[in-house]
Amino acid sequence: MIILKIGGSILTNKDAAESEIDEKNLSRIAKEIKSSLDNDSKEIIIVHGAGSFGHPPAKEYKIGEPFDKDEYPQKRIGFSKTQNAVKRLNMLICDEFIKEDLPVVAVPASSFMVATNKRITEGDLDSFKRYLNKGFIPVIYGDVVLDNDLEICVISGDQIIQYLAKNLNPDKVILGTDVDGVYNKNPKTHDDAVFFDKFSSLEDLDTLEGTTNIDVTGGMVGKIKELLYLADLGIESKIINAEIENNIFKALNNDQVKGTVISRG
Repeated sequence: MIILKIGGSILTNKDAAESEIDEKNLSRIAKEIKSSLDNDSKEIIIVHGAGSFGHPPAKEYKIGEPFDKDEYPQKRIGFSKTQNAVKRLNMLICDEFIKEDLPVVAVPASSFMVATNKRITEGDLDSFKRYLNKGFIPVIYGDVVLDNDLEICVISGDQIIQYLAKNLNPDKVILGTDVDGVYNKNPKTHDDAVFFDKFSSLEDLDTLEGTTNIDVTGGMVGKIKELLYLADLGIESKIINAEIENNIFKALNNDQVKGTVISRG
């Protein structure tokens, strides 16, 4: 089994004033996944970020921050707007995958996951196993969920990866982002950014100055922390550049791709 995460920055224009999908990247990635499955049958779970669809309403309504009881009506509206926005993005993504004859099925986190202080603590994955056994490709995404401490919160696609992986024990975890992997600073704005081909401890995080946009779901540092937890369980992850043509295809097929491996030792 492979868990493939496609970042919201790849599938949407996160800086756009209006929610906007990157049709070119989405179409190409769908074709690469299809080609990989045609080449070698495999079980895949796809996780995608919320990008320019989910982050604005989540930020506007401060979803996940403590609030007074009289604020709850507005918080509920914010929750609904955020859930509706990411659901709309998911529908567009699934539409494109279906065009490529990929048998995807959406499994929204908000429908079955519950958090405690912003961490997923409940979520029955039996439906994932059933869909995989029947040859489907489950698709889940960064979402809003009920929270036992905070009432409601945002959970990132990266946290979802960690939860899925620790419970389903995949053979491989691949994260497609808009950079080649982990750098000590943003390579798009710093020519002297240093690339890491491997990350193995939290101490390594001290060298980072922030490599991508820090959004409501935590950015690159948050991503690495989730993956280091998996590394402790013996599950290796790799962060690659999904904007480069055929990188997703190669990674799914075990071909050599530049990227940062997250593992212990």
